[in-house]
Amino acid sequence: MTKVGKHKSRSTKFLKDLGIYAIGNLGSKIITFAMVAVYTHYVNKGELGYYDLCLTIIFLIIPFVTLQLRDGAFRFLLETQVTDQRSKIVTFVYRTLVSSSVICLVATILLAMFTSIDYVWYCFALLVVMSFFEVVTQVARGLGDNVGFVTAGIISSLGIFVFSIIFVVVLPWGINGIFIANILARILALIFLEMRLKIIATYFKPNVNLKQVARDLIKYSLPLLPGSLCWWLTGSSDRWFINYYLGIEVNGLYAVAFRFNSIILILSTIFYQAWQETAILQYNSPDRDKFFSKMFNTYIGVLAIIITAYSFILKSLYPIIIDANYQESVNYLYLMGISAVIFALAAFFDMGYQCAKDTSRTLPAIILAAVVNIVFNHFLVKYYGVYGAIATSIITYLVLFVYRLHDMKRYFKLSFYPSTTIAVLIILLGAVPFYFFNSWWMLILYMVVACALALVAVPKETRSEMKALVLQKLVPKSNNGFE
Repeated sequence: MTKVGKHKSRSTKFLKDLGIYAIGNLGSKIITFAMVAVYTHYVNKGELGYYDLCLTIIFLIIPFVTLQLRDGAFRFLLETQVTDQRSKIVTFVYRTLVSSSVICLVATILLAMFTSIDYVWYCFALLVVMSFFEVVTQVARGLGDNVGFVTAGIISSLGIFVFSIIFVVVLPWGINGIFIANILARILALIFLEMRLKIIATYFKPNVNLKQVARDLIKYSLPLLPGSLCWWLTGSSDRWFINYYLGIEVNGLYAVAFRFNSIILILSTIFYQAWQETAILQYNSPDRDKFFSKMFNTYIGVLAIIITAYSFILKSLYPIIIDANYQESVNYLYLMGISAVIFALAAFFDMGYQCAKDTSRTLPAIILAAVVNIVFNHFLVKYYGVYGAIATSIITYLVLFVYRLHDMKRYFKLSFYPSTTIAVLIILLGAVPFYFFNSWWMLILYMVVACALALVAVPKETRSEMKALVLQKLVPKSNNGFE
């Protein structure tokens, strides 16, 4: 295969993977966001804010329960096709999850005996099923079943929707119904993955020697553990400062805006998942820097389109889909979107550490970001409220982005295309029309123009590949003897 052919082949594979992940993530998250509208109508702000805090704590604990094996399992399974090696990896992963769950059970019993924490058993059940779900879905990816991975996500979200309708709307159980819906939905998705892949039946071998696999996985995954704590501090400390200084109801408003802000995070996750697999497999290619540069500049252009479409469409629809008690949260959307975009760009550089299996080097930047986040939240939230928390996120992710941009030179060197400046300006200046345009037709007009300009910023080669792939899907193959 020629160099051009190889370049197009891997780009095409990336775009196909992107399509698979897009279907799974968007299909599942559309359902999830529909539930935000339901929750705002059937659950009061105090309960919704409390559930959000419980979920925040669960996300903090999950990395300690899983030992970050979600990342290690995917990374090591992806690079081996040997059944015995895969069995060792899967066996170690499941043994670790079961052991951690037993420890969590003991801890929960002690908490229930000596404290009066509300919904502690619901939190335990959700923690365990989310831990298994996080890791087992990545095992499915590592085994090459991307379709199974995204289908499990859709099943989980569809389950949340159906069970929420039953337990929150039909049976008005409030926050209890939200917990039950989320627990049952993930159990359903785990059952699906086992039936589809037979992971336990095929790969779980109780008597295999796990010493070397355990050493390799722990060496890769454990350095990510303190990083995950810092990520939690960076991404979640704002809720605690808002709750402390502004109250639980304001935290409920912020939680609603954050749910919608996660649209950008979801779309960037789609790119990240497809890019993660491609980057690992192409890291040793001779033209790696050129290929990575094209992907990075493409990403900036795509993010400009995403934040523009997300912000202006959502602003137009917000009065329709969100209850009147939560309308104030619309003012937070664009600035939170900028924060999410900067985070997504910083996450792009995470591939260098993963490709080189040099995960210990992730720590300095993340620790720095966590310290910056806590310090700025302490000073800004008290005086500037929610906007102080949003400003803190933007500053934090800018620090992380600049640090990693410099640090990545040891792994790969990126070129910044001149046309990408257009996309950057759209992201930075889009706040002006968002906050000063109130007419729906003006919002739509700006969105169309900005998205068209952002598309120009996408590298020409990428646009051609995307066009060819779309035509390949839409135009039937001709059976004219020249195939």
